Order: sequence, then C-alpha cells, then structure tokens
Amino acid sequence: MMKSIDAHARGPGPEQRRDAREWVAVLAQYREPSLSRSTWEIAVTAGPFAGLWALAWWSVDFSYTLAAVLAVLNAMFLVRLFMIQHDCGHAAFFNNRTVSDWVGRAIGVLTLTPYDTWRRLHSAHHAGTGNLDRRGIGDVLTLTVSEYRALPFFGRLKYRLYRHPLTLFGLGPFYVFFLCNRLPLGLMRAGRKYWVSAMGTNAAIAALLVGIAYIGGVDVLLFIFLPTMLVAASIGVWLFYVQHQFENTSWDHEADWQLHEAALHGSSYYVLPGPLRWLTANIGMHHLHHLQSRVPFYRLPEILSDHPELAEAQRLTLGESLSCVRKHLWDEKNRRLVTFAAARAS
Repeated sequence: MMKSIDAHARGPGPEQRRDAREWVAVLAQYREPSLSRSTWEIAVTAGPFAGLWALAWWSVDFSYTLAAVLAVLNAMFLVRLFMIQHDCGHAAFFNNRTVSDWVGRAIGVLTLTPYDTWRRLHSAHHAGTGNLDRRGIGDVLTLTVSEYRALPFFGRLKYRLYRHPLTLFGLGPFYVFFLCNRLPLGLMRAGRKYWVSAMGTNAAIAALLVGIAYIGGVDVLLFIFLPTMLVAASIGVWLFYVQHQFENTSWDHEADWQLHEAALHGSSYYVLPGPLRWLTANIGMHHLHHLQSRVPFYRLPEILSDHPELAEAQRLTLGESLSCVRKHLWDEKNRRLVTFAAARAS
C-alpha cells in the first residue's frame, strides 16, 4: 500500500492546506538551475541518442532486426530529451527564458511536439490537476463512479474502450504525437503564436524526414524512426498515466479543491530503479515537480535527500504501478480510484 504524508488529514482541512503551501516555499530554495549541469545533461542525452541513431542507420543495410532493436533502446534517450524539453517549458533548465524556449523548440522537432502549444496546454494541466471541474485539458479523462453510472450503454462502452490499455498505451500515443500534435488543438483560436508553433514544427519535421529518406531510404524511417518514436511515445504516456492515475490520488470539485494540496497528494512518487530513474530524468518524483515546477529535474533528488519525509508520499513501485491500468473511476465517497468491477459491486 502506498504511503502518504499527513495521511490522517487527507480531507481538505486548513492544516493540510497550510502544510502543502509550506512545502512550496521549502522547495523554492532548489529552483536555481546550473548552466554547466544543464548543458551537461543535454550532452549526455543528445550524444548517446545521436550515436545510437547512427549505429542503427549503419546496421539497417544488413539487419533490419538489429536496427529495430537499437531503435527501441534509443527510445529511452528520446524520452529523456522530452523531459529536458519539459523542464525548458517550465523555465526550469536555464535562467535565460529565451535559451530555454529555443532549446525546447529544437527538441520538439525530435519529439514531434510543437513546443509553444504543448507548453500552454501543459500549464493548464498544472493549474487544474485534481480538479473535477477542470478536466479535459492535458490529462487522461477520468469519470467519477456516479458519472459513469449515469451514462447510456454506448457511453459506457466508449469510456471503457478509451480506458483500455491498447488504446491508452498503443493507439493513444500514436494519435497524440503523430496526429494531434500537427494542429494546435485546444488553442485553435488562442492566437497566431500557437499556429506558428505547430506549423513551424511540422515544417522542420517534414524537412528532417525527407532528408533522412533521401539519404538513407525509406527503410531508415520504417525500422529506426518509427520504432524509436512509437516506443518513446508509449513510455511517455505510461509515465504520465501512473503519475496521476493511482489508487490514492486526489480529486475534488472546485469548492473543495486546493492547488498545492492537489499537487502534493494527487501526484505519485514513482520509485524506479536507478537506470530508469536516470533515463526518465527523475520525472517519477512527480509530487515534487507539481509542488514546485521550476526545480530542474537534476535537483529533485536533493529535495528527497534533505527532506526524507517527502519520500514517503504516494510511493508507487514499478510492480505496484502495473495494477494502475485496472483503475478507471474516481469513487468520491471513498476517495480512491477504483476498477469497473469495484464500482459495480459498490
């Protein structure tokens, strides 16, 4: 069972809200990025990514299998590049916002993610996480038990299909990164900036892929680009899923919702083995990230080292996370995410 700090005060009482706000102030002390460290993190991520791409490209002439295997391995470095882009979007990676934005835009071509569009939508996710009245932007759709019961048969079927693992971690990642990201969906009328972000990223991606196909042939796209991108997208969606879709997460309606409390108790601490923690850029320490999104990912372990009580909040191991795929409905009465079977039994 996952542990949570202040577990005796999970309700929206003032004491818990005050504690969450106090943690925000404590974590603010870790916000300062290091230019040398940030540059190093880019180098040790982009370097192996480029090297594995080159090795896979070399091997495609004599072994499609080897090329595909190397591409799948390289997906983890693409995930790490996305996490650097993510920190740039929060202005956490460099003190200079212009540098952060252009590094993020450049990486966005590799991750098929228009940076400015994604940053705006992701900010909305942070601003409304755990709020039942602000669902639908930058999150995984989650219905309450009562909402699900009120749906007609085909409405329930549609929700079940949406929450099926094949959809969430197979079709979903393809849709989001290959199709949805090509337009500034959700921001179509929000301003020219987001169209420029989407169309500029699309043009750069098209130029890159045409160049690769021209030099290396379509085989390079089929056996290197596609496996790398699809596996990375699925891993990314899985990480995002388990960061908020776990049994003891936190959801409230606007009247009872409080931003910092939702950040602390609505985000998991995904305890991963060292190599996976490095490859995912500490994003598993998600409760810390939501409490203070300006902290660069390489400083998050400092927080747990200095404040070990935060390491007991919403702990979720790799093995425990597998059960999260079965929990689809928020039980408002018992304040937990439950399975369809549990909802039916209740």
